[in-house]
Amino acid sequence: MSTTIVQEQHTLPDSIPTLWSHFRDAVGDDYFHYWLALQSTLARNAVRGLLIMGVPDTDSYAPVALWPEADSDPERLVEICESSLEQRCGLLATLPLSAGSASTLTHYAISYPVLIGNALHGVVALEIVAGSEAELAGSMEQLQWGVSWLELHFRRQRATESSVLMAGMKSSFDLLASVLAEDRFTDASMIFVTELATLMNCDRVSLGFVKNSSVSVGAISHSASFGKQMNLVRFISAAMEEAVLQRCELMYPLPAGSKVLVTRDHEELSRQQAGESILTIPLYATERYYGAITLERPADLPFHEDEVKICRGIFALVAPILEVKKLNDRALVIKAADSFQQQMKHLVGPGYTGRKLAAVVLIAVMAFLSKATGEYRLSAATTLEPLVRRSIVSPFVGYVKDAEVRSGDLVKKGAVLCSLDARDLNLERGKWLNQQTQYQRQRQEAIATNDRAKANIITSQLDQATAQLDLVQSQLRRTRLVAPFDGIVVSGDLSQRIDGSVEQGEVLFELAPLNSYRVILQVDEYRIADVHTGQPGTLVLPALMDRNFDFVIEKITPISSQKDGKNFFRVEAKLSKSSDVLRPGMEGIGKITIDRRKLMTIWTRDLVDWIRLKVWHWWP
Repeated sequence: MSTTIVQEQHTLPDSIPTLWSHFRDAVGDDYFHYWLALQSTLARNAVRGLLIMGVPDTDSYAPVALWPEADSDPERLVEICESSLEQRCGLLATLPLSAGSASTLTHYAISYPVLIGNALHGVVALEIVAGSEAELAGSMEQLQWGVSWLELHFRRQRATESSVLMAGMKSSFDLLASVLAEDRFTDASMIFVTELATLMNCDRVSLGFVKNSSVSVGAISHSASFGKQMNLVRFISAAMEEAVLQRCELMYPLPAGSKVLVTRDHEELSRQQAGESILTIPLYATERYYGAITLERPADLPFHEDEVKICRGIFALVAPILEVKKLNDRALVIKAADSFQQQMKHLVGPGYTGRKLAAVVLIAVMAFLSKATGEYRLSAATTLEPLVRRSIVSPFVGYVKDAEVRSGDLVKKGAVLCSLDARDLNLERGKWLNQQTQYQRQRQEAIATNDRAKANIITSQLDQATAQLDLVQSQLRRTRLVAPFDGIVVSGDLSQRIDGSVEQGEVLFELAPLNSYRVILQVDEYRIADVHTGQPGTLVLPALMDRNFDFVIEKITPISSQKDGKNFFRVEAKLSKSSDVLRPGMEGIGKITIDRRKLMTIWTRDLVDWIRLKVWHWWP
């Protein structure tokens, strides 16, 4: 560490009581001077002393006190001070005799760091003349005790700073609570400036926001309303603009030693208000200055740095809340316009590469969709129905003897589907055969006796018996129900009804051919106007995903049915080519080819129709 000793002339008393008195009342740098003089005097055998302290907001150290003040050789203690700072501990070293010194005693250098916790604040060093180790130990002990006074001094400073900070935080939170309690910007800003004026003992506090490259005053403490053209308002606005343009806090009158700043408008405002002290702090957030706050109070109460720090903390909390309330109180149209303007700045300004790429891609896609065309195809749920559905019914009342097939079986023409019990019919047939034989014999006898009347009666009875016999034989032939054509059994299963009774006309089976189907499409009522007879289409069945089946629209029924809360029209179509793998009841998705349209029109059709319907519904 390299240090330069700058000697300042301080006339220090020599007596210990006087030093104690001055030390007790000392402030600022005088505290360090009187402390070092007191320590050097208490050590009794001290020749000189040096106190080095850290420079605020830097990592360097500088001498702050020297004893005696007329000492011409303080550099003798610099080396041990540097070592003590590096090692952060007390040190003892032997010093060579000064040139021209008449003393024969050994000179020692002792140092001790000023540590508070782990923070190193400085170091103190003394050059002493000791004739024994006891004197040397006593001097070192005195120096250690003395350093504790410096530690106490710094802790008191910290406590004072903490109390100021806590007071500022409490004030900030109180103001924040008051502002948050108000819903409207006007009320919140008035509460804020009035409370701030009371807190800071100000005659007036003004709040302004940047608008169109100038600052517009939005609220003045203790003033519910004020004219925008008042001279006072213009002066305050000019002072705010002066601070915002210079991007820094402005205080008038300028404190001694502060950097040169332009304060012409502040000076004019102060002159108009009989020389008041003025403080203006610009408000900064989101990489821009969006406003300023001006505080005014009597000339005999100038603003201090501690008060400026408190104001900074208050504004950092409250000002963004006021800005948000101000933005929220705007009209909806203005909000939308500002939002659009902000988004456009992001889009065409620097940065936001992802958003720009997304916009370019979106424009390219929209341009492509507005020009590209494609086939407009209408999707609909589809079911296969047989073109013919033949019912096999029971010809008479009887009992099931056996069942050869059931639902889902493929059958050939003439194949037996089931057989009915014929025992009762056989007995009936035998009965009528006997009757027929008897009537024939009786008629021959009547003819032989030439009894014409009896012969005629017996002939009628014979005809009746013959008719009954024909009926029974016909029923016997129909006890075996056969398939009228090649097809599939759509419904019917008598395997669980063997020896069970059936009624005459009861449907036992339903058959459908395998090469004749119709396609039934359920078209949404919103799209039925696009469908016409003769339009082609394609059918895809989940069971046969690897094959497509073409069809042509044949009929549009004018009756709708409801399903899942929607209305659907039944549209019938014919397959262009049948297949043996198709089965009645298969379901799939059919797409009807309508025409060629722009892709944008096709993909936005549902949205456009919904908007049209809503507009029509709500339009007066």
